Amino acid sequence: MNRSASIVGAGLVGSLWAVFLAKRGYKVDVFERRGDMRKAGFIGGRSINLAMSDRGWKALRKAGIEEQIRQVAIPMHGRVMHSTTGELTYQPYGKEGQSIYSVSRGGLNLELMNIADQHESVNFHFDHKCEGLDMNTCELSFTDTTTGKQNTVDSPLVFGTDGAFSAVRSSLQRRPMFNYSQHYLKHGYKELTIPPNAAGEHQIEKNALHIWPRGQFMLIALPNQDGSFTCTLFLPFEGEESFLQLQSDKQILDFFNKYFADAVPLMPDLLNDFKNNPTPSLVTIRCNPWTYKNKVLLMGDASHAIVPFYGQGMNSGFEDCTLLDQMVDQYGEDWDEIMTNFNKTRIADADGIADLAIRNFIEMRDLVGDPKFLLRKKIAAHFSKKYPDQFLPLYSMVTFSHTPYAEALREGKAQDELFERILAIEDIESRWQSEEVEQIFSSWLNNKQSMA
Repeated sequence: MNRSASIVGAGLVGSLWAVFLAKRGYKVDVFERRGDMRKAGFIGGRSINLAMSDRGWKALRKAGIEEQIRQVAIPMHGRVMHSTTGELTYQPYGKEGQSIYSVSRGGLNLELMNIADQHESVNFHFDHKCEGLDMNTCELSFTDTTTGKQNTVDSPLVFGTDGAFSAVRSSLQRRPMFNYSQHYLKHGYKELTIPPNAAGEHQIEKNALHIWPRGQFMLIALPNQDGSFTCTLFLPFEGEESFLQLQSDKQILDFFNKYFADAVPLMPDLLNDFKNNPTPSLVTIRCNPWTYKNKVLLMGDASHAIVPFYGQGMNSGFEDCTLLDQMVDQYGEDWDEIMTNFNKTRIADADGIADLAIRNFIEMRDLVGDPKFLLRKKIAAHFSKKYPDQFLPLYSMVTFSHTPYAEALREGKAQDELFERILAIEDIESRWQSEEVEQIFSSWLNNKQSMA
């Protein structure tokens, strides 16, 4: 057996998957259209900070690199909501000791590339733009963007990890029976910065994800190791409150002083950041199948790009690596079986987390400050503590467990029905620990178990 593979894309998933394959003794060639960002000390471009949760940590642990990454991750134990008048409300993410972790996308990518490069069997080829895949031979075509030279690569295994606008997937889209959809939100995002204070420390609570929820838009902030926060404004492109309406310095400052007054003094470079940083779009991509001739496989954003509101884009891509590696053990490196079964089982979960991510966008921007929503969180935590083997809140299921995403989505819809009944009780604010609530929960649980 020719134990070699080509990976197109040296992003997070491609670099991590190179580590998995190298640990199994595969010769791995990784092709990346950009230059070696390590020479510049950081990955090019700007991107939303990422939240590492249990699914991501499991993949890193399985690859043997968890501790190296934990050294550059900051635990966030909960959300801190900022009201328009500056009041703060805290919501823990899970049980005591459970946290998600803020990591820099660029810094993490550099670390994963360095770890992969420590394996002699891994070779990175930078400045190689993938021009596509020959559908007859499965050969990859590349252009060296520094010389203009073109070349082809024939590999027994090809993994497309080249992101939401994948060149490998683009080739697959041209064949019959390939289903593809993309859906853009009406919102874009803009990155801003809260720098450290004069002492180099964080200006607001370090171990939390900060949210300024404002209905149809919101601002969030995640901590960085250097004492700064990466802030992201999610705002419609058009409309009464939108990027289109924020053109002059006055319009920008008036908008921020109206909706994010407590954040403005923390952002001395607000105007410069707002005017000079790009305003990317937010897209959900679904496709099927992810495989071709059981020789080519799409992974990560190339097969299932999602919006960032559940913090699961990276985590789901890393989980691809975990599950695929488990199948290598299960099927004894029979790649026909591995790719067939991965394609059969994983797509439903990718669709599930795509739906959950959009659902969580609504929660973060509209609901986190709503009293009924906060009460629901309190009751859910009560059920989870009292019935730990029978009830797990949806957020914890997605973030702190390895429950398949499709199953979590079904459970989330069932929990919606439960809380719709509970929150409809008159004067529920003072009666949420009553026998009536316990009876509704017991009835819901029995009905769910009978249908299982």
